[in-house]
Amino acid sequence: SCDQDKEYVGFATLPNQVHRKSVKKGFDFTLMVAGESGLGKSTLVNSLFLTDLYKDRKLLNAEERITQTVEITKHTVDIEEKGVKLKLTIVDTPGFGDAVNNTECWKSVADYIDQQFEQYFRDESGLNRKNIQDNRVHCCLYFISPFGHGLRPLDVEFMKALHEKVNIVPVLAKADTLTPTEVKRKKIKIREEIEQYGIKIYQFPDCDSDEDEDFKQQDQELKDCIPFAVIGSNTVVEAKGKRVRGRLYPWGIVEVENPAHCDFVKLRNMLVRTHMQDLKDVTRETHYENYRAHCIQSMTRMVVKERNRNKLTRESGTDFPIPMVPGATDTETEKLIREKDEEVRHSPCQKPHEQTQHHEQHPEPEPRVDPPSEPPPSAEPHSKGS
Repeated sequence: SCDQDKEYVGFATLPNQVHRKSVKKGFDFTLMVAGESGLGKSTLVNSLFLTDLYKDRKLLNAEERITQTVEITKHTVDIEEKGVKLKLTIVDTPGFGDAVNNTECWKSVADYIDQQFEQYFRDESGLNRKNIQDNRVHCCLYFISPFGHGLRPLDVEFMKALHEKVNIVPVLAKADTLTPTEVKRKKIKIREEIEQYGIKIYQFPDCDSDEDEDFKQQDQELKDCIPFAVIGSNTVVEAKGKRVRGRLYPWGIVEVENPAHCDFVKLRNMLVRTHMQDLKDVTRETHYENYRAHCIQSMTRMVVKERNRNKLTRESGTDFPIPMVPGATDTETEKLIREKDEEVRHSPCQKPHEQTQHHEQHPEPEPRVDPPSEPPPSAEPHSKGS
């Protein structure tokens, strides 16, 4: 045992150190839900995390929904389970897809995601980077209506506009309105249209070769479940002598947490148990890095353009007008205008100034301009004085 202690360095305990530090600090996760009203977004979120985030929500009537625009609402709740703290932020998009004209209704959602990237980029580039609050959207659950044949044009446009900004996980809402055969056909149809239109949804990472067969099978089942056919319920009903969360119909009970009835359990396991950290990693390493690289490139181009403009101004003189750069500040513009005014002021006054100096140095030519009758009298006093 003494020989083993000498050979044991101790870095095998590093995972324990990281685990203790992570548990002490806590975790945060931002989930966005998008889709038209009435697809069960609020119910599903409450079912996923066993909370009531929408208890103060006010439902609008038909007349109010006509004039409603797309808004962004944020709900934050702290959840603790077995000593692990999770700060969960739910971003909702009420009014999306409810208007008569839904042209570019996804623009406010895309602007919100960019604003969170911009805020994080500014905090990261600041002086104090110790307590940066991460509000970047890590995942977007997009709810697809079960009524219809595949994706609607609004669904295609929304996902194409946001697939390079956020991890999109498509969800087939209200799966209890479809038969098992209809669910299977609709999933295949939606996957084909996603591939046809070039939409980049969230891709599950490939399993390592050293993973066990059960894990590989679960991962393959998750990939085959896209889009997740889900059912949400916050009520507890009694089924076969057990109390379960479900929906009671005249012909039977639909159990939310029964894998044979819907994909709710698989979606919850994917979001919380197996792929939450990967969603955050993809957001940080792919989507945010793309935004950050774009910002740095724009800043570099602006600096180079400003430097070339200043160099051009110094070397060119006044041969041609000074180009005005849209990004130039007011101070620089005023400086250029002041220099231009000085050049204009000096250039036309140069010859009159020379003529004035010429008259001061040679005052004799003035009598020669007078009529010829005047010089003889002026000459006599000159001779007497001499």
